[in-house]
Formats: sequence, C-alpha cells, structure tokens
Amino acid sequence: MARTVYYSITLLSFMSMMQIESVASFTTRAPHVPISRSRSVPFMALDTSTKESDVKEIAVEENPRMLGLALMLDDGTRKSHSMAQNSAFVSGFFKGLSTREAYRALITSLYFVYSAMEDAFDDPNVISDVHALDDAELRRMSALKQDMDYFYGVEWESTISPSPSTKSYVARVRHVAEHKPYLLIAHQYTRYLGDLFGGQMMGGMATRSLDLEQGKGVAFYNFDDIPSTKNFITDWYQRLNALDLTEEQKMEIVDEANNVFDLNIGILEELEGSPLKAMWSLALNTLKMKLG
Repeated sequence: MARTVYYSITLLSFMSMMQIESVASFTTRAPHVPISRSRSVPFMALDTSTKESDVKEIAVEENPRMLGLALMLDDGTRKSHSMAQNSAFVSGFFKGLSTREAYRALITSLYFVYSAMEDAFDDPNVISDVHALDDAELRRMSALKQDMDYFYGVEWESTISPSPSTKSYVARVRHVAEHKPYLLIAHQYTRYLGDLFGGQMMGGMATRSLDLEQGKGVAFYNFDDIPSTKNFITDWYQRLNALDLTEEQKMEIVDEANNVFDLNIGILEELEGSPLKAMWSLALNTLKMKLG
C-alpha cells in the first residue's frame, strides 16, 4: 500500500513538473474539450427580461460537453474511479515506456483490441448510432500496423498472440457487439477520444523515454487527418448527444466506459518494466532536448 501511494505521488509530481496533464485523464474523465465561454453579450443588450435559462443555453450551445450523454460520461467516469485505480493506470502507462519491449507489448495489445473494435464497427448489423460516431479519421488499425512493422519487422502477424488481459478485453468487445451493440459507444468514447486528446503528448513521451527515431513507432498517437482536435471533439460530442438512446441505455454506456477503464488497467498491469526508470529516462531525454 505504501509503495502504491509512493508511486502515485511520485508519478503525478513528475508530470506536474514536466507540465503534462495527468495521463489518467484518458479514462478517468471525458477527454477535455476546452470550455468555451458563452458568447460575449454587451451589457446593454441584456435587459431585465433576460432569463437565466437563456444565458445557460448560450453557454451550452458552444460546449456540448455540458449536457446530455457527454456530461453523463464525464461525471460518471470521473467520480467512480478510486485513487488506487488512477495510480494503477498511471503507473502502468509509465511501465509501458520503460523499455522498448514493454512498449512493443503495449502496442501489440492495442493492435488486438482495435482489430476487434473496428471489425465490430464494420459489421452492417451494428446499430446506426455506432456508425454515426465511427469516423475514418479516428480509425487506428493502419497506424498500428505501421508501428508493428517498426518494432517487429516484416511478417509479424504470424508471430504474435494476445496476452491474457488482452484476450479478456477482446472478448468483451465481441460480446457487446453481438448482444448490446450500443455499448460499443463506450469503447469509442473511452479509447478513440482519449487517444485523440492525449495522442501528441503520449507519442512525444514515448519518443523521448525510449529514444525512438523521430516519428517512428508512434503512428498510433498521430492523427494527421484531424487539423483541430478541439473542433473535432466538439463535433463528436454533438453527435453523441444527438443519439436516440433511452436513459437506461445511457446509464449502461456509462457503466461500460468504467469497465473499459478496468480492462485497460489489466493490460497495463501485465507489462514488464519499472515506471520510475521510464520517468528518469523521460526527464533526462527531455532535458537533453531542451538544452540542444
């Protein structure tokens, strides 16, 4: 217990020092869309008949994260995770940056997970709500194959196999796709938006920590076809909130998003490596980069 707390404090302190937002934000809360303030309205334009609800409506119009399923997912995922879960996620992520072998194992697990997800999205029997959020710009399989080529060389597909936690993750994706396909929305929300929001940061951390060739082995974290992350996520949230779902289905999606968080922790906990070693390598290489 003491070591867990130590790792948590040390890791989070390190990220604060590096001016990096907590990696745990990728699943502990909705990927952050900078909150757009309500449009500036001249004071004289607001007479005494202006209602508070009208002012709120202006603010919500520009920030869909503040209502509907987007808000439910934000609140529902943030409030449900314990310090131990958050610590496990952050520590596991840094384990994945400790050696090339650990990072390769992480990319391999993601390859199997995204293969299952994107196969499910391609199924014509999957409900239109899932297809409405399935943007080509978010798809990751092509990028993952580039990274696998980099770390394994050619003909790697016949040599890899999923880890036990990865098998559980894949099985869950296939189960919900067959029985409750609307729950795939939780997987889209948790993984794709998290990847998009944190991609540049995580890819840069991997490059510096593992001393990778610039741009190599981190294609997974690059979204070259999305020029504005903020605008894209805002549009995605608007489509999310417009889905025709019952309140019960929405609550199930929030529960599934929390389940996805635990499935990701399972993959990270399997990785071999030292989070503190990764922190040290990242700090050292970042310092070297800044010093030129």
